[in-house]
Amino acid sequence: MYSEEQKVYFSRNLLDWYQTHKRDLPWRRSKNPYYIWISEVMLQQTRVDTVIPYFHRFVDQFPTVESLATAPEENVLKAWEGLGYYSRARNLQTAVREVHERYDGIVPQNKEEISSLKGVGPYTSGAILSIAYNKPEPAVDGNVMRVLSRYFLIEEDIMKPATRTKMEKLARELILEGTASDFNQALMELGAMVCTPRSPHCLTCPVMAHCSAREAGMEEVLPIKKKAKPPRPELRAVALIEGTGENEGKWLIRQRPQEGLLARMWELPHVAWKSEGWNTDEDNQSELRQALVDQEQIGIGPGEWFMDTEHIFSHIVWKMKVYRAKLSNANRPSTGGEWVPFHYRWVGPEELDQYAFPNVFIRIMKEWQERNEE
Repeated sequence: MYSEEQKVYFSRNLLDWYQTHKRDLPWRRSKNPYYIWISEVMLQQTRVDTVIPYFHRFVDQFPTVESLATAPEENVLKAWEGLGYYSRARNLQTAVREVHERYDGIVPQNKEEISSLKGVGPYTSGAILSIAYNKPEPAVDGNVMRVLSRYFLIEEDIMKPATRTKMEKLARELILEGTASDFNQALMELGAMVCTPRSPHCLTCPVMAHCSAREAGMEEVLPIKKKAKPPRPELRAVALIEGTGENEGKWLIRQRPQEGLLARMWELPHVAWKSEGWNTDEDNQSELRQALVDQEQIGIGPGEWFMDTEHIFSHIVWKMKVYRAKLSNANRPSTGGEWVPFHYRWVGPEELDQYAFPNVFIRIMKEWQERNEE
């Protein structure tokens, strides 16, 4: 289907280009499969520049398989805080624990064994096996599919499993003997730095001469990708509850349920909005107060609008209105003092590093700090 000349030209020129132009990234300074694994999980749906400081902090805190396997989950989530997609961190720790227990802390070199680990799919297994162990395994992500679609003029929808399978087979054929580690990194690098999603830098591309998409004038059309549904909006009213007395300068936070979205992380109390749109701030606060009493037995008094913000997930986006308030004895169990349920805590700014929060709640609390320092 594709000429041998076109394939060999691609592989050789790509490898030559990579030796000269590769970025100095921290996970490239070692063949440690554990470090490479961490970097690949962090890089899923996250930019390289964002990942670098997180990678440094994470491996400083958890330098070995054993240190991550035996760490409390809350410490791992705190180290991950701000990267989002927290199931990645949980799956990583679960898989690392299995490596610690079943494989004496050594990341498997066997495709079947490594693929059986929690959260390790075809791309991640291929990346670890090829980069760390130089095994001739493909590592096909979005960057790689874009490059292959263009160079070989593949016009099938890259969101279809059959297209991915086809590209994995092709990528495997392109790996010259003994070059798997450099080749897969070079392929990723080309997609990230040259063969970009928009306005690809064709004139600096090392394989431009035989790029079928460029010859056909389709370099900005490919790859073909069916658009995903936009995230579904959900309205959320947030209570920024400020302490009084011995809790002056603190906020009331709560821990999320043991399972589900953002499981076991901490947050400001908030409720899902049942109506399709917002009402006046006065009516919104009234509904928020009643919902917190009904759902949590938490009573708050009248407050004021503080800010609007949002938190974007892959499938939903929380549109949030934040209201400042204080605890109230009205409509609450008569227990005396500032009673709160067991999964709530009073925390001050100096204690935030002890709890893992979704980034949106960190933003809200930092905004509160900045306004109060003015």
